[in-house]
Amino acid sequence: MGEAQSALFPNYARYPFTFVKGEGSRLWDENGKEYLDLMCGLAVTNLGHAPKQVTERLKEQVDTLWHTSNLFHIPGQERLAQLLVENSCTDAVFFCNSGAEANEAAIKIARRYYQKVINQPERYEIITFNMSFHGRTLATLTATGQDKVKEGFSPLPEGFVYAPYNAADAVEKLITGKTCAIMLELVQGEGGVIPADPDFVKAVANLCERHGLLLILDEIQTGIGRTGKLFAYEHFGIEPDLVTLAKGLGSGMPIGALLGKEKLRTAFAAGSHGTTFGGNYLSTAAGLATLETMLQENVSERAAEMGSYIMSELKSRLAGNPLVETIRGLGMLIGIQLTGSGAELIKSIHEQGVLVVPAGPNVIRLAPSLLISKEDIDRGLDTICQTLAKAAAAAV
Repeated sequence: MGEAQSALFPNYARYPFTFVKGEGSRLWDENGKEYLDLMCGLAVTNLGHAPKQVTERLKEQVDTLWHTSNLFHIPGQERLAQLLVENSCTDAVFFCNSGAEANEAAIKIARRYYQKVINQPERYEIITFNMSFHGRTLATLTATGQDKVKEGFSPLPEGFVYAPYNAADAVEKLITGKTCAIMLELVQGEGGVIPADPDFVKAVANLCERHGLLLILDEIQTGIGRTGKLFAYEHFGIEPDLVTLAKGLGSGMPIGALLGKEKLRTAFAAGSHGTTFGGNYLSTAAGLATLETMLQENVSERAAEMGSYIMSELKSRLAGNPLVETIRGLGMLIGIQLTGSGAELIKSIHEQGVLVVPAGPNVIRLAPSLLISKEDIDRGLDTICQTLAKAAAAAV
């Protein structure tokens, strides 16, 4: 008989590793081999694996209460929401389980705001961007500007149009009487770690103000200190109407959040939207401990400093390598754009005990813990740069 078939659907192309322990920037597999983690579960474990502050808060909560549902008040939700609004330009928060759900909520509240609050039901269309990524629900994969995630899922919901990234003139041409919002990533993570141009971001914000549109910022990957600010929009001198968060907010516990301006509060009146598990006692305990640590230990500032160091080192050490097209990023979300496929290079880096992840076919993405030591950074950079140097020499 052949090997038993897995009981799981085969929708993931998994790497051949099984990890059993994590601490800080280290992971250990079932054979005891140690790995340096420079991908952090796709920019999730911003404080490293099993951070002490979060672990202690979770242990305390596990022994107390896990779940009651959102039919009742949950004190942790109130405290975490208050901390988020105190440290952002927003006024109200909705908690959910994931980034896709946070973006789904943003899409829903944008439509409902115009239909129920502004009384303009004809305005439901949202402009998003080519090569964006917003999630895997039907609405969020339709919002995503990549055809590969949409294959086989037709018919897709209407209400989305796509503009070239970093091209404000093209955005303005798409605005019609149906438009209600523009949905933007300030760094396109899955699209290749492409930062937005500051002038483009300001132009989009001005378009929203001039045409009475909502500005939705997808900060699922860039939020919670990843770019060197608590929120990436702080780099650009703008104030969005809606911000979506997930990934780094819970240090690995499933949590997402939609943050919005005061004018949007009535659009999510009682009964308009909901979730069974979103914002329960465990997830908000993790979120609160994570955010408190970020603020108390000035983690965003450290991310800015170390991100600048990584960028400088990569640009210096990879200069002249014919396999490297460019280095780009913001804070500690960094991409190495290659001239060809990165699959074999990433495989080689993994085999040497360093974990990185692709962003599209030709980009090696680095998203290490924001608390990673300089020694670990140097170890990871040595492995990456030496691997690329050997590959370039072999290609001659």
